[in-house]
Amino acid sequence: MNITFPRTSPDSLGIDPTAITRFEEALERLDHVDSYMLLRGGQVIGERWWGSAAPEIPHVMWSISKSFTSTAVGIAISEGLFSLNDRVIDLLSEAAPDSVGPLLERLTVRHLLTMTTGHATESLPDAERENDVDWATHVLSQPLEFEPGTHFVYNSGASYLLSAILQRTSGQLLVDYLVPRLFGPLGIESHSWEVSPQGINTGGWGLSLRTEDLAKFGQLYLRSGRLGDVAVVPSEWVAEATSWQVPNGDPATPSDWSQGYGYQFWQCRNGAYRGDGLGGQFCIVMPKQDAVLVITADLIDMQQELDVVWDHLLPALHVH
Repeated sequence: MNITFPRTSPDSLGIDPTAITRFEEALERLDHVDSYMLLRGGQVIGERWWGSAAPEIPHVMWSISKSFTSTAVGIAISEGLFSLNDRVIDLLSEAAPDSVGPLLERLTVRHLLTMTTGHATESLPDAERENDVDWATHVLSQPLEFEPGTHFVYNSGASYLLSAILQRTSGQLLVDYLVPRLFGPLGIESHSWEVSPQGINTGGWGLSLRTEDLAKFGQLYLRSGRLGDVAVVPSEWVAEATSWQVPNGDPATPSDWSQGYGYQFWQCRNGAYRGDGLGGQFCIVMPKQDAVLVITADLIDMQQELDVVWDHLLPALHVH
């Protein structure tokens, strides 16, 4: 089943088509944008691919993978596999270090989701370079310098542990767990996800999808996890995951990386939220505008990319 969105013209929805053209031109002026797709009311009103990118070719998502990992966790919690407040060392007891300190004892699934594990820095890079190191054990062996829940540090090791917990409790790879629960219902057929040397999906990165398939994910979240009359993701999870859970900087600054963090989703300026990944991969959900914007790219300045969205596109998506 390959679900596709209906296409319509911007002006059919009361949006100035020249504004969409100006937005595309602004994207073109950036370093290297591969594609974009814009949905309003569940219909595509703008899309384009540049260079060797094409609609049928999956694109690496980098850290947008984290938002899919969060989704799997939300579904698993609704199925009773574990809970937000379960301790990580209980769920991954076989990976726990020989000496478990009091901070590690208090580390929970919620702390992994909000990137408030207590680590002072990213916990996984050293393990990535050594194939004989168990990644989960490596992350759990890193010193915790803060009380879990009190200090935000962006940390792909936390996302990897979520993937390991999902696999440990479900008996399936995260990607296989999502096939009947998310990918199948959305008609996402072209997907792949990297695994660690231990055979666990990397969780924080490694997922590849087509542009339109990422847009399906964003539209599902815009509709509170529902596909028509079917609840694919619990609406309560969608609301929690995409809400402000912890601070990650000064929200008064003009940075979309300091507006707060949810469960592996970022808060944006202008009332939006997003999944994002290295190089400028974005799945931006704009509830006030009933819109979803997906961009794939390979550039350095990701804030510049978002500034183009807020400066050139947002004014055209007026709220009725």
